[in-house]
Amino acid sequence: MKIWIATGGTGGHVYPALSVAECLSARGHKITISCDGRVRDMVRRGAPSGARFAHVWASGVGAKSRLKQIWALSKIAVSAFALTMRFMIFRPDRVVAFGGYASVPAVFAAHVWRVPTFLHEQNAAIGRANKFAMRWVKTLMTSFPTVSGIPNSTTRVVYTGLPVRRDFINLAGAPLTHDGKLLVTGGSLGAQILDEVVPAAMASMKNKKIFITHQTRPENVEKLQRFYAENKIRANVLSFIHDMSSAIADADLIIGRSGASTVVEIQTIGRPAIFVPLNINPDQAANAASFAKTGGGFAIEQSKFTPRWLASTLSELFDNPSRLDKMAAKSRVENNAVNLICDEVIK
Repeated sequence: MKIWIATGGTGGHVYPALSVAECLSARGHKITISCDGRVRDMVRRGAPSGARFAHVWASGVGAKSRLKQIWALSKIAVSAFALTMRFMIFRPDRVVAFGGYASVPAVFAAHVWRVPTFLHEQNAAIGRANKFAMRWVKTLMTSFPTVSGIPNSTTRVVYTGLPVRRDFINLAGAPLTHDGKLLVTGGSLGAQILDEVVPAAMASMKNKKIFITHQTRPENVEKLQRFYAENKIRANVLSFIHDMSSAIADADLIIGRSGASTVVEIQTIGRPAIFVPLNINPDQAANAASFAKTGGGFAIEQSKFTPRWLASTLSELFDNPSRLDKMAAKSRVENNAVNLICDEVIK
């Protein structure tokens, strides 16, 4: 079967697409992957052997400038026309789209030629691009059991989960070590609040046995290293974590933003977490709320994420190892998303 996989925009869209592409290729299907220029190198490095590639011209339309919005929509329209012409000659048997505006052209072209199309939604609240594309889709596959904002339509909704890399699957269900390890996953401009609140909370705590691994932006590494050292806090501050699966498995508690991939990776291994959704991103708020409902941790608004609240919460959790164990068990969600998606596509 010839299967077209559409992805792009960010790694959060690309990595699940590549996992599914690898699985479908291993089952003997011919794979073509389309993406925009932002992730082209990432896609080519991670694609299965023998896969073909197609470039789409696309970018997000969330800019405040009306001119930039028109320009972004024009690029998507041009790519949609180009893929429609391509599908007229080289028509796939299935199209699997992983969200973002870079997926819209392939979904539209598949609709024109009546190719069965499957769309995956990462977040617990449907994104604008997917909401727009749903009018042309046969099946919507979701990362979370419930997803808000899905428009009323005849589209079939199937809960599959979000594909993660194999190294997360291999560490699924690993028990907590209870070594007093706290992991903070920052690293982006939007995570600045973590760099402000976490060190202040740690400095006010009497418990100096906690060891913190703090991922931050490169320009903040030296400042945080100096702060932790001056306050006699055991810490490892770095700008990039190469082995995130091991870092999560090694932690007793995680603090971070609540992008879909972060939440699902933590659920796959099974770890307690404190999520602070980006206050301008409703998707992150929905993801964090979905996680908190399991009892595996906390979803706290940024305005309420204060050093005093965090210090009190950390003290309570690290002084009660049995509670951390219970939260870890509740957070754990079995992840068989890759196989479920592949079965859905080819059945």
